[in-house]
Amino acid sequence: MNAPEKIQGSVENWENGSLGRDVNHVRQAPRELERQIDEAQGMQAISIRLDRELIEKFKQIAKIHGMGYQPLMREALKRFAEAEIKVLLAALANASEKSGHTDGKQTVEVQLDDLQQRRVA
Repeated sequence: MNAPEKIQGSVENWENGSLGRDVNHVRQAPRELERQIDEAQGMQAISIRLDRELIEKFKQIAKIHGMGYQPLMREALKRFAEAEIKVLLAALANASEKSGHTDGKQTVEVQLDDLQQRRVA
């Protein structure tokens, strides 16, 4: 019986799937290794329930962009959070200007309800 041809390890062979996609060689990483990888990447697994329709839309968009839907969801959430923080900081800065404290050292308290009313208006 002939041994299977050995595939040379290279970036190209990993990228095109010649290496790394054979299910006969798959095994789950130990929990400690998964934890270390998550820690190194600054990631945390969560559980969330989403509408199936929303997931399907993300899958369609992700396919167009040539990526997985979960990384796309991470990117969308990251963009939303960054944009929302900018909106909130702008509202705080505006509140500070209205109160006459613009030296950047004054503590400003703004109720979340006030920020929500400004966003709706």
